[in-house]
Amino acid sequence: MTASEETVQRAPALLETSDDIQRWLENTSRAERSRRVAALSKSQLAAFALLLSARSGPEVLRSVDADLAGKVLRAGAARYSARLLEAMDLDDAAEILRRMKEAQRSPLLDAVSPDYAQAVREMLDWPAESTAAHMIPDAFTVESEMTIAEAETAIRTQALRIRGKDRIGGLIYVTDADRCLVGVVETQDLILAQPDQHISDLMDQDLAWVSALVDAEESAQALADYDLPALPVVNEQRRLLGVLTADAAADILEEETTEDAERQGGSAPLEVPYLRAKPWLLWRKRIVWLLVLFVAEAYTGTVLRAFEDELEAVVALAFFIPLLIGTGGNTGTQITTTLVRAMATGQVTFRDMPRVLVKELSTGALIAVTMAAAAVVRSWTLGVGPEVTITVSLTVGAIVLWSAFVASILPPVLKKLKVDPAVVSAPMISTIVDGTGLIIYFMIAHATLSQLNGL
Repeated sequence: MTASEETVQRAPALLETSDDIQRWLENTSRAERSRRVAALSKSQLAAFALLLSARSGPEVLRSVDADLAGKVLRAGAARYSARLLEAMDLDDAAEILRRMKEAQRSPLLDAVSPDYAQAVREMLDWPAESTAAHMIPDAFTVESEMTIAEAETAIRTQALRIRGKDRIGGLIYVTDADRCLVGVVETQDLILAQPDQHISDLMDQDLAWVSALVDAEESAQALADYDLPALPVVNEQRRLLGVLTADAAADILEEETTEDAERQGGSAPLEVPYLRAKPWLLWRKRIVWLLVLFVAEAYTGTVLRAFEDELEAVVALAFFIPLLIGTGGNTGTQITTTLVRAMATGQVTFRDMPRVLVKELSTGALIAVTMAAAAVVRSWTLGVGPEVTITVSLTVGAIVLWSAFVASILPPVLKKLKVDPAVVSAPMISTIVDGTGLIIYFMIAHATLSQLNGL
């Protein structure tokens, strides 16, 4: 094993110099870094933080989740951690500090330069879910009346102070005297233009922009849809506040996808990597939904009790209850999983609900016929007789169609009501369909079984 390979495989606690840290970063993945750093004790974490330089520190902090990055910063003395924090882009620093309590982040902000602290505090003032909370609060700007020569001078001056300029993507935003956004110019067009030309002759006034308070997920999806390197963020007066970059948008979408997947499983988002989630946290994230579903599921027992006489008259009806409610829940879960994801990526909106409904009911009809045929075979193998067989097959078809209807309309309606459609989890849709499916079952049984006449 070479010395370089040995350095890579050593735990962060055993790295002795800043050069060791840099080699370790060059040869480990983000996931591996996160695992190694998370395994450090408090004293080891403090020693590790002291080895981080202005070059390696930001890379380490960006490559682990914000909660763990905050622990690294808090492990060291405030004056050393502040040095690392101030080397980071403002949006990355704000994301880490947002996860800390006020008492934890105040010493860090007091130790950085006043200008940097003020800029971070302004970022923290924005709602966590807003686009402005994730933007780089600066951008290259020129005024429309400037000549190319004047604009180049202004850009050189701005380049000395703008953080994250390598992430903005070759765009220069054009503003008026009040810093209101009026257009955009590409860097290459500026370079090729004549010095005495005016910016107004080159700028493109047809540009996309987003309001500061728009939900970050919507802005990130828009940036991805239009394949833009960055998206300008403006206030109500259309004054330029900053830019949402492509890498920030990718992080937002990845986080939202993870949260949606957790909600679809009937649990609140963890907000920390699973292996670092303690049983107490997992309990808190899961128990609320489980109690809600428990209460909701209780009405299934109420339905069964209401049809107690029917079950006593035709005992064979009870054989098929698990099969029927399971089929309904499975059908609904398939639809909501597909539909919620399509809505998250912008493929489906509330306006598309009629098309979704027609598509899913048409598909549901085909599935209903197939499942009804399967129900006939199952009934025949149990030897329950033709009347119960007809009842079960009709019920399977009806429940499949009912489940398709419910699962098709709930996500778009919730989205319209400003509720995350991901809350229509697999357990939730199953719970909704269970009780209503039983009602459908016994209503069809009354219509088809002579034994239930008069009940």
